[in-house]
Amino acid sequence: MNRTHDLCWMIGGPQGTGVDSSATLFGRAAAAAGYWIYGRREYHSNIKGEHSYFQVRVKNEPVYSHTDPVHLLATFENSTAELHAFEVVDNGAFIYDPKVTDPTKLDLKPGVLLFPIPFEQILEEIAQATGKTPTSLAIIKNTVAVAASMALCQVEIGAIEEALTGIFTGSKAKLVALNMQAATKAYEVMKNNPDTEKFNYVLEKPANPPAKGSRYILNAATATGLAKLKAGCRLQTYYSITPAVDECIYLEDLSEYGLPVVQCEDEIAAINMAIGGGTTGVRASTSTSGPGMDLMAEGLGWAGINEVPVVMFNYMRGGPSTGLPTRHEQTDMLACLFSGHGEYPKIVVCPGDAKEQFFDTFKAFNYADRYQTPVTFISDKLLANNTVCFPKFDDSNMKVDLGLMAGKDATFDENNVEAALAKFPRFKITEDGISPRALPGMPGHIYWMTGDEHCEYGHITEDPIIRIPMQEKRMKKLDLALKEILPEDQLMVHNPSGASNPPITIVSWGSTKGVVLDSIKELKEKHNLDVNFIQIRLLSPFPVEAFKKAMANVKRAVVVESSFGGQITQLITMRTGIQIEHEVLKWSGRPISETELVAAIQEINEKQSRKVVLSYGL
Repeated sequence: MNRTHDLCWMIGGPQGTGVDSSATLFGRAAAAAGYWIYGRREYHSNIKGEHSYFQVRVKNEPVYSHTDPVHLLATFENSTAELHAFEVVDNGAFIYDPKVTDPTKLDLKPGVLLFPIPFEQILEEIAQATGKTPTSLAIIKNTVAVAASMALCQVEIGAIEEALTGIFTGSKAKLVALNMQAATKAYEVMKNNPDTEKFNYVLEKPANPPAKGSRYILNAATATGLAKLKAGCRLQTYYSITPAVDECIYLEDLSEYGLPVVQCEDEIAAINMAIGGGTTGVRASTSTSGPGMDLMAEGLGWAGINEVPVVMFNYMRGGPSTGLPTRHEQTDMLACLFSGHGEYPKIVVCPGDAKEQFFDTFKAFNYADRYQTPVTFISDKLLANNTVCFPKFDDSNMKVDLGLMAGKDATFDENNVEAALAKFPRFKITEDGISPRALPGMPGHIYWMTGDEHCEYGHITEDPIIRIPMQEKRMKKLDLALKEILPEDQLMVHNPSGASNPPITIVSWGSTKGVVLDSIKELKEKHNLDVNFIQIRLLSPFPVEAFKKAMANVKRAVVVESSFGGQITQLITMRTGIQIEHEVLKWSGRPISETELVAAIQEINEKQSRKVVLSYGL
């Protein structure tokens, strides 16, 4: 029997049958046993019935992406077996229900080990012991599949109980014992199967397992929700759209923390309501995906010309139009940068993982208040839905910055409104572009707000003598932001090998960070190829000088992006004049795997291929 430090486990089934619950239990149990996990969730754009699947990668060290080969496939129904059998590696394992699946009819490699599990018998035994019906216990098939998998991987059953205790709390705590009955029976069935000794991917126990309670298991939707509470957000609006809705539902479940979450009639209402909140001094945000962002463009422009702080979170998915509603792409970047007609200062941030998403969410609210302008926060389906294990991070030094506020000592003559309007220049032209902001109800601080160009007091004007400095004033905010935003929040250079001038430099942004870092490690360890990584974290204002400096000695740059057109390639050329010749692109709606990226970088290094298109994944 061989042992592995890197295992890919998969489960699947019709949506609505508990596939996500299975993966959550498997991942949490693996983490409880001291391993690190990365969970990839794939699902169709319907509520129930269509096939979904979940991969969990388990390692002895932090891991941030998935691989293509499956070492252990577990299922209690036949569609998953038919669709994914070919992905199981030679000497891998297949756990199945013999009453519904005939492995001889599957596209399995000859060396795959077969492990039939009597799902129905286990449920019937529990039903007799508890007085319940087997039908009412059907969802427990997920626990059976997980427990059998854990037994095969030689993970102690106590890890399953610890995971169940964390999942079922409060009134649901009674379900722990019921699920443990199923887990115990399935665990025993697998342990008594002599073929378990032939399995070549038994997990190697961590030499120095992390201390209990020292890590988070989270996705970006959860991280964002927590950060919004931390930042003092007091109004969240949305129209239900995948995958942004996950964050909104999570926040709705945390209503006791004082953040009203409002589901609006459409995205136009959602952005306008959030802008209304920002106008009154409330920290406000809205969360959406590509089609919703399109509808928000005019509202964002109104906020831009009126210098209203508001944060719009765009969880990208496949487009255009309705496109691929539940699949992954990075194709909204240029739309986020150039949404809305005319010009106004846009701050656009793009975190690369759930940890960055937590901190960047908090900072996005500070940026909005500090620079009195809309902030667009770009995330995507991969970050929102995929689960990662992180060491706990310190948030004790995060401080709220409400920006420049007007004083409260002005007087207001209610008999002379025009004089009052002339006293407070809300849009005062300043050297750095920041004007003191007043909130409704502050005595003596009255001003106009319109969608038109205006003077310092907010009065509509088309006078070019006013228009020119007013537009310059607003756009100066980007220059100030580029000076003040921390360098590491603009651009990061990752060089794990420490090589002074590696032959390959990957350039990318957003959710590709995880797969790039994992691939760099694999390329060095397995192929002796040094690669470093320029991660762009701020898209507007673009860190031109920092990027040029990072590229100064690059031998061969390769853009990696989940798009057809290589949007970051276009933006880099537009902002810096630098043309990157090599690209690794994928637009199938499935995220880039470590397996694919390692092979693509090798091809570019050996053959100097200009463009490598990836397509693997169901």
